Amino acid sequence: MSIVDNKKAFHDYFVEERFEAGLVLEGWEAKAIRAGRAQLKEAYVVVKNGEVFLIGAHISPLTTASTHVNPDPVRTRKLLLHQREIERLIGKVERAGYALIPLDLHFSKGRIKLAIGLAKGKKQYDKRESEKERDWEREKARLIREKR
Repeated sequence: MSIVDNKKAFHDYFVEERFEAGLVLEGWEAKAIRAGRAQLKEAYVVVKNGEVFLIGAHISPLTTASTHVNPDPVRTRKLLLHQREIERLIGKVERAGYALIPLDLHFSKGRIKLAIGLAKGKKQYDKRESEKERDWEREKARLIREKR
């Protein structure tokens, strides 16, 4: 079940591979995500020192958050992946010019997971082409509906 989608990711990138990663979260973050107060629009994923981090994801704290906790909505969060997956990601990102982008936050067996995509950036003409194709599919569906 998806919590938050990054729709802009599919507009700006060709997603070639998907990975599912766990997140290291604080208690107030887990509660806020379950309440749907997360945003991935400006977020990106980086690999540093053999570890993977989510940067720029905004999780707004609930008003009922504890008074002794000082919540930082855009703090850097560590992602949990298998070592083999991390090594593969490092190779692709450094060598082949791929980018790591967050695709969506979702629940998996009661835990909050992040789907990250190994993606190549789209050029402006690619974006226009995919928009034309989407419009044509919508028009085609409308025409088929009218014939019935």
